[in-house]
Amino acid sequence: MKVLLWHVHGAWTTAFVHGEHDYVVPVVPGRGPDGRGRAQTYAWPEGVRELSPEALREEDVDVVVLQRPHELDGLAEQWLGGRRPGRDLPAVYVEHNAPQGRIAELRHPAADREDLTLVHVTHFNALFWDAGATPTRVVEHGIVDPGRRYTGELARAAVVVNEARRRGRVTGTDLLERFGRAAPIDLFGMDAEAAAGAGVTGIEDLPQDALHSAMARRRVYLHPIRWTSLGLSLIEAMHLGMPVVALGTTEAYEAVPAAAGVVSTDVGRLCAALGDLVADPAQAAERGAAARAYALERYGLARFLGDWDALLAEVVGAGVAV
Repeated sequence: MKVLLWHVHGAWTTAFVHGEHDYVVPVVPGRGPDGRGRAQTYAWPEGVRELSPEALREEDVDVVVLQRPHELDGLAEQWLGGRRPGRDLPAVYVEHNAPQGRIAELRHPAADREDLTLVHVTHFNALFWDAGATPTRVVEHGIVDPGRRYTGELARAAVVVNEARRRGRVTGTDLLERFGRAAPIDLFGMDAEAAAGAGVTGIEDLPQDALHSAMARRRVYLHPIRWTSLGLSLIEAMHLGMPVVALGTTEAYEAVPAAAGVVSTDVGRLCAALGDLVADPAQAAERGAAARAYALERYGLARFLGDWDALLAEVVGAGVAV
């Protein structure tokens, strides 16, 4: 089938377009947020096509994958020449993010839309978002396996966070100095240098393949994020064969088994675990092997694409609302 989606999240979209469908992504001059087109730093299959908003008006698509409120609220309908997702075309809305705000007020933008299927990427998100009458599903993350690259040759921890300074407490940037007293840390990502500090070295954004190789040279992957859906960098680190020390919030307890590392809300305990793993290469390698085995089973690409194939077939087979 032919699938229209916006290129919003690079790592997730990279996995999604590795399926066997025809994928169309909008592109605009300058490749702004509503038209990034094909990825520039991720490896995508050659068959993923870019189309301008004008070309989309004439393009026949089988299903639309929405990911942001303004796509739902008019952008998709406008660029599709008046065809409304859910009414004129089968559609799903993928929610990548954990909700923000008071627990009793976490109403999803696609709530009470019986013409759509709302797809969450974690069970945590499905639990916390209020979708009303909208049909919901969970399709957990999957990634293209980067291969076991772990060497752990550098007695340091790797952290991957984009815009770490701006996002501050959300990403646990304020905790890095404390973690940095337990073990030296290399912070990767956009604006990493600006967020560097005591015990923390900032390394600016790298292409995905180079990032994976750099991460795998560090002995431990540290996941200090307080509030996120489930950072794909964590799953990538596990695929690489890295042991994990993670803040026990949102979906982390589901994603990291005990054999793969340490998950806790006790920062003191996490600092101790980080120091122990950095100092013990054999234990780190053993836990990293367990992390990779678990990630391949739960977050493997084949499972991810199979789940999406079944869901898209169901949505398209059901047709559209009258």
